[in-house]
Amino acid sequence: MNVAVCADVGSTYTKVAVVDLDGGGLVSTAAAPTTVGSDVLRGLDAAVGAATVGLTSGEVPWFVCSSAGGGLRLAVIGYEPLVTAQAGRRVGLSAGADVVHVAAGRLGRAELTALRAARPDVVLLVGGTDGGDAETLTHNATRLARARWRVPVVLAGNVDVRADLHGLLAGAGVPVTVADNVLPRIGVLAPLSARSAIRQVFLRHVIGGKGLSRGGRFARLVRAATPDAVLSGVEVLADVAGGDLVVVDVGGATTDVYSVLTPDERASGPGREVAGELWRARTVEGDLGVRWSAPGVVRAAVAERLLAAGAVDGLAAEAAVRAADPGFLPGDAVGRAVDARIAALAATVALRRHARGVGTGERAGRDLRDVRLLVGSGGVLRHAPANDAAGVLDAVLTDHAGGWALPRAARPVVDTDYVLAAAGLLADGHPVAARGLLRSLLV
Repeated sequence: MNVAVCADVGSTYTKVAVVDLDGGGLVSTAAAPTTVGSDVLRGLDAAVGAATVGLTSGEVPWFVCSSAGGGLRLAVIGYEPLVTAQAGRRVGLSAGADVVHVAAGRLGRAELTALRAARPDVVLLVGGTDGGDAETLTHNATRLARARWRVPVVLAGNVDVRADLHGLLAGAGVPVTVADNVLPRIGVLAPLSARSAIRQVFLRHVIGGKGLSRGGRFARLVRAATPDAVLSGVEVLADVAGGDLVVVDVGGATTDVYSVLTPDERASGPGREVAGELWRARTVEGDLGVRWSAPGVVRAAVAERLLAAGAVDGLAAEAAVRAADPGFLPGDAVGRAVDARIAALAATVALRRHARGVGTGERAGRDLRDVRLLVGSGGVLRHAPANDAAGVLDAVLTDHAGGWALPRAARPVVDTDYVLAAAGLLADGHPVAARGLLRSLLV
């Protein structure tokens, strides 16, 4: 059998799927705790071993993504907050990054201090449309060079000065990678080159620098940050499904929302987004999760008026238990119901923010009325009883008080076999297998 091993090394669990490369069938799955405290290869090898028991021996390719050790922390430095800096932020999210800092304008001493305090793994340096302003981009590159900056930089600004600034940064010892301008013209967002460059920097500099494993084997195995792989899988799923869709991934620390919308020709007319529209987008809610960030879910739900006053204290106490022990597993139906309640609130708030644009730096949200497929992901949904998982997605689709238009005819499904990340890992080299794997979500 012609198979491949697809693995996601998460912050808590390592998930493995063995996929038939000829047809995209799912051969087997397994999971093991991620061994961040020692060497992540221990957990990875254990999960792969469990998934491949009984399979014929031979050379089997491995496709691995990782969010262990906190994933990819990205800072964006742009020219103007609502144009190039916003465009850079959108590109960073599409590359699977946790955007921990956004700055606009000329860097000074205070701005550099704030940048260092954010502890980014990568800096995306943007600014100016092609042929437009080059002074701010030049100033910021010069400032980083003089500051003896050693965090990798992806330079994706005005093409007119790209070669000169690459030479300036490289000559000062700054690890720099060049990409096409993320905003070549006002209203035109071009993410692919920068997204690819960020991925390559992540693989070259970040994975090997987190101390997750001794030796170079793990760094050689990893092909993408997990959110980047998932977004690639979401993009393939949109092509297979043939329509608008949303994925909400409820994790222990964050809730990520991915949406793929059909490009609207009206976006090129008056009132269009000057930072460009990203039709395939991702947002990350760092305060919404069912373990580390569970207290943030309760606070957000209160702010969104999703909880009655009498329910707050009890749910807050349960959230605190989960935050104090991220490995907590409920032992009875009552505990599982609490998990489902926290997950439903996290998903609802995350979808509200994604659609409205509130709290994300966006001036406008996303029109999800034509979404035909709502996919739920995350361990809290995969391991929940079917009724509980369905209830989480139903809460999203019946949220009439959110201030955004609900999908008019969306079908809810749960990624119970965790195929989105696997399909994203296979998308480039094995597109037929990736598409076949994702058809299981449409049955």
